[in-house]
Amino acid sequence: MSQFKRHTITAALPYANGPLHIGHIAGAYLPADTYVRYLRLRGEDVVFICGSDEHGVAITLGAKKEGVSPRVFVDKYHHLMKKAFEDFGIGFDIYSRTSNPVHYETAQEFFKKIYDQNLFIEETSDQYYDEQEGIFLADRYIIGTCPNCGNPNAYGDQCEKCGTSLSPRQLINPRSTVSGNTPVLKPTRHWYFPLDKFENWLREWLVEGHQDWKTNVYGQCKSWLDQGLQPRSITRDLEWGIPVPLPDAKGKVLYVWFDAPIGYISATKELKPNDWEKYWKDPETRLIHFIGKDNIVFHCIIFPSMLKAAGDFILPDNVPANEFLNLEGEKLSTSRNHAVWLHEYLLDFPGRRDELRYVLTSISPETKDADFTWKDYQQKVDSEMVSILGNFVNRVMVLTGKYFDGKVPAEQELPGTDDRRKKIVAHYHQAHNDLNQAVKEMAACLKDFRFREAQFQMMNLARIGNKFLADTEPWKLAKEDMEAVAAILNYALTIVGNIGLACEPFLPDGAASIRRQLNSDLFDTARKQFWQKEELVHVVRQGAALGTPELMYKKVEDADIEKQMERLRKTPAVAPEGAGAAAVTATKPLKPEIAFDDFAKLDIRIGEVVAAEKMEKSDKLLKLTVDDGLGRRTILSGIAKHYSAEEMVGRQVTFIANLAPRKMMGTESQGMILMAEDNDGKLRLIRPTEDVAPGSTVS
Repeated sequence: MSQFKRHTITAALPYANGPLHIGHIAGAYLPADTYVRYLRLRGEDVVFICGSDEHGVAITLGAKKEGVSPRVFVDKYHHLMKKAFEDFGIGFDIYSRTSNPVHYETAQEFFKKIYDQNLFIEETSDQYYDEQEGIFLADRYIIGTCPNCGNPNAYGDQCEKCGTSLSPRQLINPRSTVSGNTPVLKPTRHWYFPLDKFENWLREWLVEGHQDWKTNVYGQCKSWLDQGLQPRSITRDLEWGIPVPLPDAKGKVLYVWFDAPIGYISATKELKPNDWEKYWKDPETRLIHFIGKDNIVFHCIIFPSMLKAAGDFILPDNVPANEFLNLEGEKLSTSRNHAVWLHEYLLDFPGRRDELRYVLTSISPETKDADFTWKDYQQKVDSEMVSILGNFVNRVMVLTGKYFDGKVPAEQELPGTDDRRKKIVAHYHQAHNDLNQAVKEMAACLKDFRFREAQFQMMNLARIGNKFLADTEPWKLAKEDMEAVAAILNYALTIVGNIGLACEPFLPDGAASIRRQLNSDLFDTARKQFWQKEELVHVVRQGAALGTPELMYKKVEDADIEKQMERLRKTPAVAPEGAGAAAVTATKPLKPEIAFDDFAKLDIRIGEVVAAEKMEKSDKLLKLTVDDGLGRRTILSGIAKHYSAEEMVGRQVTFIANLAPRKMMGTESQGMILMAEDNDGKLRLIRPTEDVAPGSTVS
């Protein structure tokens, strides 16, 4: 990190067609905010950039559905999201929007810079047009029968059932999702970005130059490149959007995927109009994008190619994308209202935003999908935030108030040779070593974007503090050795102060509570030392008056959890996308009954995939090398249309271990991976909610 003079940190521009939910927060915004807080605590020069993504067909359709103009529609959701971010404490330097004039100007300049190099491809082709609505249809707004599997609700760019990539012209019986009518083909002219011309450069820059990126990011990028890149249209026939800045392009706007990432640049211009270029063009600036996995291709392949084409921009040094967050075992769904909306959470749990920050970080989907449950939320708040962190701080404050009238006791060397004092000194040295080790590990994890583990190490400071109090028992010494009590509580207050410093990237409200309680004038100096030296520092001054003790956190009531669960129980049944709200796919009927003895013969175990590759001459099979706890075995699984080989490496799987080996395509398969099949035919891995040792049995 030291080789960079400054940092440009971006968080994915949320689409202005609905409110924010916890999946958005866990995916991009909370990890970005945590990292930015960490950089600032180290004294780094940072700009933290975000804003609303406000263009595209989905905006015009959403506005039409609500009976308002696109401007009124995006205004509504821009302000809703901006306020939710502010209320939650996400500390953007600027939260802009792509409908601002500075963005129009920047995006058009960007287009012109590439256009003037004759890089774009201009092409006229037939595209589907909805005559009733008077609009050309983007690929996602055309559905029809998949020519590969017969799914009647395949999209114009992909069949969600079999995973086949499609073009709208391949669909059988295509229809518009806007009007339901059959669209007609109509010629239209557009400009295409020649992504294929950047393929060799991308391989050198990304595949060879960024092997240190997260495996889920690197794997998806490599998979895209291995499939071969094609030119991508960067314009659309729409009235709402940024006009293509050419005299013969009336009615054409920039396609949203081209326009949106330029929003990072325009927002920086808005924030720093006089020196924005040093955050985007100086090689000594580190550019990092925080996104969800659905945006990996745009930020790792398309946007870098655009920046390269423009010629003088820096490229992302890292893109620590997260996987998806599920809710109570199901996908978060905006259309079904199966979500925890951020603005509603803040109303239901006022003054308790640290709780959501802590829980979401503790289950952060850093390399694989994670699941948020309200019971887990309650358990983590009660048993960790309240019982470990809050309890330790409160015990130290109350004991100091009781024995030293609320003033910091003197630091003592504890001379003497009696066993009791020797034990206290030994406990002190053990705690000090353990605390410093936890601080170093926390800092190392933050540098590597491992926020879940970093927060665990932060909480370890409180665990070590509780153990130190339990080992030394100052309340038992108060009648006979106040020097020892003073030494113990002086050090305990030092631990509290260092916890307050360690909390700042993760639990800013908790950190503020500790600062109030300690009432120390050393915090500002101590903060810089703590984060730069990555070791314990002095935070309290002998004899200084402490503030008033306060309970940092409180337990979550069962009634609060029941209220949230009742809200989710009102979520409507799942309908297949594109099939209309009334259509609900039926669950498959049960298979014939079997005897328990038949089931008991199955040896079902958990394994970990250590290697994976696609089988040649097969569209369906992946060849997986699985650590089964006893060794390694090869299992062939027909999941290639649902998971890439890169996605499978490092994942835990459930498999039948005692299935007779079976040869397929010349390779012996030594087991069967168990999968869950959705009503729409999508296969999903069956995995434990927490990692277990390979070879663990399922019973």
